[in-house]
Amino acid sequence: MGSMIRKSAMIAVAVLAAALWAAHPARAAFETRATAAWIYDLTTGTVLLAKNADVPLPPASMSKIMTLYMLFEAIRDGRVTLETRFTVSSNASAMQGSTMYLDPRDRPTVEELIKGIIVQSGNDACVVVAENLAGTEEAFSRLMTERGRALGLRHSTFANSTGWPHPEHRMSLHDLGIVAERIIVDFPEFYPYFAMTEFPFDGRAPSNHRNRNPLLGRVEGADGLKTGHTSEAGYGLVGSAVQGDRRIIFVITGLANEAERAEESERIVNWAFRQFVARKVAAAGTRMGEAEVFLGAERRVGLVPMQDLTLLVPAVGAEEVAAEIVYAGPVPAPVAAGQPIGALEIRIPGMETRRVPLVAESAVARGGVLRRMITAAAALWGRALGMAAGTG
Repeated sequence: MGSMIRKSAMIAVAVLAAALWAAHPARAAFETRATAAWIYDLTTGTVLLAKNADVPLPPASMSKIMTLYMLFEAIRDGRVTLETRFTVSSNASAMQGSTMYLDPRDRPTVEELIKGIIVQSGNDACVVVAENLAGTEEAFSRLMTERGRALGLRHSTFANSTGWPHPEHRMSLHDLGIVAERIIVDFPEFYPYFAMTEFPFDGRAPSNHRNRNPLLGRVEGADGLKTGHTSEAGYGLVGSAVQGDRRIIFVITGLANEAERAEESERIVNWAFRQFVARKVAAAGTRMGEAEVFLGAERRVGLVPMQDLTLLVPAVGAEEVAAEIVYAGPVPAPVAAGQPIGALEIRIPGMETRRVPLVAESAVARGGVLRRMITAAAALWGRALGMAAGTG
């Protein structure tokens, strides 16, 4: 009872193979010049490429999307509004690097600070946000780290709000992708700010009015998120684009210059949309296999996905589909219809294993006295045979 059972999912394999029939010889793996990369199809929840994606690295200004996420949460919770005006400390106004050129006499609105962080990559704007939300940037950084853990950021520690070089300020590219996804999903009302190409705050710093994201206005569907650069990190980008029914998120770092970052980003978007196709392979409720039931009125129960199953597969090279049902069983009766039972693990060469939750297709009541006696007797008989076989 309760041991992990792995079963070849013959029904599931047949269903998947039929849906993926038009396959051809395997494609060549995508090669990126980035030192680390993470490419993700948000629509289907599919990781397309992971290169050093869980290594904590200096994120530079890309980590500003976490500062923005914290600010968006403050707006959602009613602690501030877009019209709230923040004070500017001398500490904030003294920030170097990319800035909004804020002055201690300024009282920028939250909305202006959002635009200044996204478009102008304002280090001063980030410090203003940190100090006004948490009192000090140090306190805000601790809150960022704690909130990041709750969001599932396993390889991130924040030492500041800006991404300014610091030996303890680190994020993995996978973690950056998680924050990007959470912004897109949790705050669709604020996400359009990331597509802004220009923000001339009060006419200051005319050379710093334009968004550095190289894809905006150049690549179909590109609409975010944030660039980053330091001498240690190289040039990087957290990017996203939507084409048709699909949205991708990608993170790259370690490029040599702006031109290489722009070229690599465009290559990634083209590859992600042109080398993969989304295919609906099973409708919700399609039986993918069965699980054994212990002491039930029925010996088995069908396993089905709760939602339509759509897979993102290579446009070529998806012919070797393997599927396996995994669950802890036998499952004790009674079983409720829709009860989570296990998962269908789908393996396609060159892609990460996809796990699809499976639930009980129908209810299974506890068996009657006779059924339980028969089951118990069968279990004892099987144990006896096993002991006898082990005496030789």
